[in-house]
Formats: sequence, structure tokens, C-alpha cells
Amino acid sequence: MSSLLFKLSAPSILGMLVYALYNIVDTVFVGQALGEESVQGIGGLAIAFPIQMLALGIGIGLGVGGASVTSRALGAKELNKAEKTLGTAFSLAIFLGLAYTAVGLYFLDPLLELFGATEGIMPYARDYLEITLAGSVVFTLGIAAEDLVRAEGNARYAMFGMLLGAGLNILLDPVFIFGFGMGVKGAAIATVLAQCVSMAFLLRYFLAGKGSVPFKIEMLKTDPGISREMLAIGISPFVIEASNSVMMIFVNNALGTYGGDVSIAAFGIIHRLIMFIFLPMLGISFGLQPIVGYNYGAKQFSRVVESVKVALKLSTLLSLAGFLVLFLFPEQILSIFSPDAELAAVGTNAMRIVVLVLPFISFQVIGTTVFQALGMPKPAFILSLARQLLFLLPLVLVLPRFYGLNGVWASFPISDFMAFGLAVGLLWWEYRRFGRDMDGIGKGELVGKV
Repeated sequence: MSSLLFKLSAPSILGMLVYALYNIVDTVFVGQALGEESVQGIGGLAIAFPIQMLALGIGIGLGVGGASVTSRALGAKELNKAEKTLGTAFSLAIFLGLAYTAVGLYFLDPLLELFGATEGIMPYARDYLEITLAGSVVFTLGIAAEDLVRAEGNARYAMFGMLLGAGLNILLDPVFIFGFGMGVKGAAIATVLAQCVSMAFLLRYFLAGKGSVPFKIEMLKTDPGISREMLAIGISPFVIEASNSVMMIFVNNALGTYGGDVSIAAFGIIHRLIMFIFLPMLGISFGLQPIVGYNYGAKQFSRVVESVKVALKLSTLLSLAGFLVLFLFPEQILSIFSPDAELAAVGTNAMRIVVLVLPFISFQVIGTTVFQALGMPKPAFILSLARQLLFLLPLVLVLPRFYGLNGVWASFPISDFMAFGLAVGLLWWEYRRFGRDMDGIGKGELVGKV
């Protein structure tokens, strides 16, 4: 089971690691290039990140929805529907990407203020987003294409597309940031160019006839029925990404109020470092989901339990290793991003508080996947939103009023622990609620055994 899980999740883990790495490298290059202004530059990237994630949410929503419809159409030998789904997915990605660019650029300054940009951070966030927002259509189309390639069973090609974009971004960053002396604007240009290459590579899969579904440019049209079906499925992952962005509005504003630019920059670094640990765990869950679903459908319940145990052990070991590194060496890690002494002091204190419950995050990630694979969408949806909206958001609004900046930092481990408790509680609830079926073992008992 360990080897099977590794085989299925390895492409996703590698892709997620590289994606997280190039976000970190972006920040490192900007911080080192700006020197004394590194706090404001890193803060600008921190403000821009959740706005970019909204575009990511659009791409993921269309990709997941389109992938689901395409997979079922191919399974039913409905090639015409599969072709229409590709055309609809790509048409919507282009339309929504252009719409996001237009709205984002028109309301850019109010949007940055809403997400917590201070007077010092505003110019850097604006420089970065003016360029990346202009490339939103490339981003949404590339993300949707990646999911659609994976839906055809070619996870390796999808992984290469992600690796190509991430690797190119890492190579172009120093060229534009240091070579051309463009600072934050250089980081944005490198990002958009890398996304263009990645998108072209993924679209080539369909245009060159490599996929199961032949695709031509003239197929770029939307089908109303397929659009509704796609959006109904894809709304859930979009809401999850959007909730992360909404949460960042309140976190950044609280940090700006109680800690200023330095605290926003410190959190920008910490958030990227945690994503470097969280995203590979997500990759493990991607590999786990088909194993759980297939074996549950085949009534191989012992294999379901075994696979979930293996996934929990792997993801917990990963998060524990990340916790130890971040907790024990915060000063050394922060010095890689910026030479600013105040940022190092604030960031060291913040990092040791924020990561306190990091090893328990794995239960929320794997628990969500188990519910999804067993066909229990409600607990899966609740768990996926629990940490950001149900727990973190109220804590960020309340605790700083009593404990100032430390109240903001403390909100993170408290919300993580509450999400862990909810994951265990939902698993137990399902165990108690469901009766026995299918050879004497039902979903609830199966979840209870896990």
C-alpha cells in the first residue's frame, strides 16, 4: 500500500513542492534585491498573493468541473460531450480570466487597500499586480488545462507542465530582478512569462492530438448545459480558494493595525514556508483519494483502512519535520529572505507561535479526502473551510483586541487545533451515525476504524 500510494501521489507531491518553492524563491530574490526596502517589497508580495489566489480559484474550479464531466463522458463513450466540455472549459477560462483582469485593474487601488496594503507597501503591491493581473487569462487557462490533462489519466504530462512553469520562473527571476534591475516588476514579469510557457505546453497536449479528445480552435464555444454542470461541481474548490483570500483580508488588516509593515512582511514569509509543507500533504491526499474510492467501491475495506493509515503517517511525519525546522531555526531561515533586523526579530517570535500545532494539520487534510472519496460531501466541505473561516477568522477579529499582535499570531495554532478536533469529531460522528451495510460494514464504521 505504501508503494501504491507513493506511485499515485509522487507526481502531485513533486509538482506541489516546486510550485511552493518558486513562491518562496520569488520572495527571497525580491527581499535580497531591495535591501533596506525589503520589508515593503516582501509586504507587497504578501498583499498580492491572496488576490492572485482568486484567479487560481477560477482556474481550479473550471478544471475540476471540466475534468469531472470529461471523465464521465469518456467513460460513457460520449466523445461529442467530451469535446464540448473541453471547448466550454477553455472558453470560460478565457472569458473569466479576461473579466478578472479588467475588474482587478480597474479597482486595483481599492482592492489593495481592502487586502491591507499600507502606505509603504502600496507601491510595491501595485507594481507587482499590474503585471500579474494582466496575465490572469494565461493563469486561469493554464490551471484549467492542467486539471483536464490529469482527468485523461496523464498525470505525468500535467506534472511536467507545472514543473516547466515553476522551473522557468525560478530561472527568470534573477534575470529580471537583478540583471535588468527591475525589482518587484521583474518578479511579476518572470511569473507571467513562465505561466505563458506552461500554458502553451499544456494546451499543446490537446491541439497536437495527444489526448483522448481531439480538440480544435473552432471548438471554443460554451454549451449552457455543460457550463451549469461544470460550475456546479467546480464551485466547491473555488469557494475554498476564495475563503483563503477572504481570510487574508482580515489577517493583513489586523497585522497592519497591530504590527505595521514588518508584521505583514513576516507573515508573508511564514505563510509561504507553511505552504511548502502543506502543499505536499495535499499531494499525498490526491494520491489517496482514488485508492480509497476504488477499494471502497470494491468492498475491500481493509485496504481502505490501510491506505488511510499510511497516508496519515506520511503526512504527519512530513508536517512534524517541517515544524521542527521552522521552530528551531527561525532566525536562520528569515535571514535568507531579508537582512532587516526588525523583520528577523518579529518573524522569529511569530514563526514559533504560528507553527505550534503544525503536525496536526495532516488530520484535517487527510480527513477531508476520506470523506470526499466515500461520497460524504457535507463533512468534507465543512472540514475544508473549518480552519480558515469557521475558526481562524473569528479568532483574528477577537484575540488582537486583548493581546495585540501576539493575539494575531496565536489565532493560527488555536484554529489549527480546533480544526484537528473537528476532523476527529466528524469521523466519530459518522461512525456513530451510519449503520451497517455492505457485508456488515458501512461507511460510518469504516470511518470509525480509520
